[in-house]
Amino acid sequence: MWNIKLIIFDLDGTLIDAYAAIVSSFNYVMRVLGLKMQSASSVRRSVGWGDLNLLKPYVPRKILSHAVNLYRKHHRRSLLEYSRLYPQVNSLLLHLKTGGYKLAVASNRPTEFSLILLNHLRILNYFDYVLCADKLREGKPHPEILNKIIRRFSVKKSQVLYVGDMVIDVQAGKRAGVKTIVIAGGSSSSLEIKKERPFKMISRLNQLTDIIGVKTSQDKK
Repeated sequence: MWNIKLIIFDLDGTLIDAYAAIVSSFNYVMRVLGLKMQSASSVRRSVGWGDLNLLKPYVPRKILSHAVNLYRKHHRRSLLEYSRLYPQVNSLLLHLKTGGYKLAVASNRPTEFSLILLNHLRILNYFDYVLCADKLREGKPHPEILNKIIRRFSVKKSQVLYVGDMVIDVQAGKRAGVKTIVIAGGSSSSLEIKKERPFKMISRLNQLTDIIGVKTSQDKK
């Protein structure tokens, strides 16, 4: 078993299901600007790169900044209405925290919206550090976000696990030189994830406890 000290989590598709909130805000922008609305599955496939990149393929460049502002204004409300935790998140985070692990978030979401989610869903207190791409020069799949978190805790890369749900999470983890565990069912398909050869791929979040040797209360029943 590895001497893991730090576990870094992606947010959307990993701990939190905010897809309905994203789709709602996205299609609100399309509707206001008179652009073509998109299916939930199409929007879901574009999640994970930040809101600017989410809108960029669908909005003319000259009004892209306006579209992002519309999206963010709407999204502050839609996150509170539609976001939810995936099953076992509270149980998992509680047991990791009480087990002595340092916990962090690495998200391509802007900081403001990541904190809205973490506060609204009452899991912010589990985390020792939250870092988002808007505070950096590069977002994932660039490894900068993971490297900065690792330096903050002064741990060896062999003592780090990164948990995400997308191809870009595997790519970021590999470039940072850390073991990456991917939860299938997010924005990337299982086939896409397998092609990137992550350290582990799991179907449920609570399987993480088997990998690192921590048992949640639900697992013990």
